[in-house]
Amino acid sequence: AILMLPIVSLTLFLPLAGAALILALPGPTARTVHSIGIGTASLTLVGALAMWLEGVSGAGFSQVEELEWIPAIGAAYRVGVDGISLPLVLLSAMLFLGAFIYASSLRERPRAYVALVLLLETAAIGTFAALDGILFYVFFEVSLVSMYFMIAGWGHEDRQRAALMFFIYTLLGSLPLLLAILGLYLGSPDPSFDRRAWIANPPLEGAAAMWALVAMLVTFAVKIPAVPLHTWLPAAHVQAPTVGSVILAGIMLKFGTYGLVRFALQMTPEAFHEAGVVVLVFGVIGALYGAFAALAQTDLKRLVAYTSINHMGYVIIGVAVAALALDPSVRATALDGAVLQMFSHGLVTGALFFLVGMIQERAHTREMGEFGGLLKTVPLLGWSFMLAAFASLGLPGLAHFPGEFQIFLGTLGSVPAAVVSILGLAIIAGTFLKAIRETFLGEPPSRWHSMPDLSLREVLALAPLLVLTVATGVAPSWVLDTIHRTTSALVL
Repeated sequence: AILMLPIVSLTLFLPLAGAALILALPGPTARTVHSIGIGTASLTLVGALAMWLEGVSGAGFSQVEELEWIPAIGAAYRVGVDGISLPLVLLSAMLFLGAFIYASSLRERPRAYVALVLLLETAAIGTFAALDGILFYVFFEVSLVSMYFMIAGWGHEDRQRAALMFFIYTLLGSLPLLLAILGLYLGSPDPSFDRRAWIANPPLEGAAAMWALVAMLVTFAVKIPAVPLHTWLPAAHVQAPTVGSVILAGIMLKFGTYGLVRFALQMTPEAFHEAGVVVLVFGVIGALYGAFAALAQTDLKRLVAYTSINHMGYVIIGVAVAALALDPSVRATALDGAVLQMFSHGLVTGALFFLVGMIQERAHTREMGEFGGLLKTVPLLGWSFMLAAFASLGLPGLAHFPGEFQIFLGTLGSVPAAVVSILGLAIIAGTFLKAIRETFLGEPPSRWHSMPDLSLREVLALAPLLVLTVATGVAPSWVLDTIHRTTSALVL
């Protein structure tokens, strides 16, 4: 390891330390609070980059750090990364830094806000890095609490109801996962919560494995969200503050798809192989439903929220194909595509929610019909939105294309019928072209003539995401090589 430091643990707990510092200071100014937030998130990104440089070795987990915790039941503090979790840790560190920069203009209870977002950052990185069943569950649940307070405290007009709906849905949704974790624990020959052991020799078989799989699928379907368990998402997104939407879409939806790979695919592989077709059907339904629902929206933020359901549908399809296909190369292709799509979705949708937030801050409305011609008054914002929108609709050369291409390649190689979901791409294209036409093209109404273009703060939050959106589209191998190192060993 670099300088023999526990890089993973340092990266994981830095945000928590920052939050503790903010809460310990007696009456800090807003400026101090935001500086600590940005500073902490910057250091966390440095830690994530150090982990990235350290890299992963083929099969299994790298950079593992362990401490005894509850030895009586075989639970321990175990963290580490592989090619599936490392890109998501890096994505989290980047998006949170962008979020702190963007939120640095906030003057309404900044201390509580920044501390909550820092707590959420530790929960997010912990969810991806935990190698212990109980530890994973703890981080998974802590993320709910911080997001609940964020929506309820700083959201829009109907925020209380949206926050409550989000909390009840996802809390009830995660109870089945707890049962599945206990089942895996009780099924282990040597009872322990070490997920590496569960992956190496899946402890459950037959009906027990199938029940565990069903429990996991319910939890992760709520989190992803898969249709029909998605109804909390548009409400939560529309009411959440901009930073809440960016983190919810960019990172927290990945908890579901990551869990699908990490738990369902790796810990109940035979049951998943049997039930794969059902999961695939839900993926196809999600991809098509998300696209049609997005097309029907007039509110820009709801539109982006529904495109997330579409994109996560493609990820579900990729994971299901990896469970169903018999040819290892087809499985690896589909799984590579699914993990790459999780990464690129964070970049692109994070950028889109930032941009919609910037429009809303200026205009106090998100109805596309109210705009028109904004490209003339705010060219920088307009072109940035177009770049992110073209990436979201899967244009070659931008971030979504390589992942979606591999998912469809794998799908064609094993379940050709599921390629019907490719229709979703055409509908999403129509959706975004309509949004661009109504919002940015034509003659701007006189009331938008004096709208200010992007500020330095907004450019700093947004630019890294757009640069990486192009970089990942043009040369995806910078991420894909890391992903493939793990997936190629996983599908054998």
